[in-house]
Amino acid sequence: QVQLVESGGGLVQPGGSLRLSCTASGFTFSRHWMNWVRQAPGKGLEWVTSINSAGDSAYYADSVKGRFAVSRDNTRKILWLLLNNVTPEDTAMYYCHAPEYSAWGQGTQVTVSS
Repeated sequence: QVQLVESGGGLVQPGGSLRLSCTASGFTFSRHWMNWVRQAPGKGLEWVTSINSAGDSAYYADSVKGRFAVSRDNTRKILWLLLNNVTPEDTAMYYCHAPEYSAWGQGTQVTVSS
């Protein structure tokens, strides 16, 4: 079955960087768009970014554009999200999402605090 497992979250200081990973299994990863979605404490889900199947086109929410970068390795079936210049507003649970399967990972927590 489709499985998505995120990792890489943690505590980071404002202005710092962090790289999240999502390892996929159970489907042909290389054929599908992938998303990162986040949920801040007490708030709803917020779409962060989408990347096409080839990994050569991506879209970003205005709130992260220019700071975050999504990438993927289709051979290893891994999706990454690089968070740069983070602010406390980036504190959230970050989820990997395979939209065509309606599949979600368990999430990885990112906390931005000094």
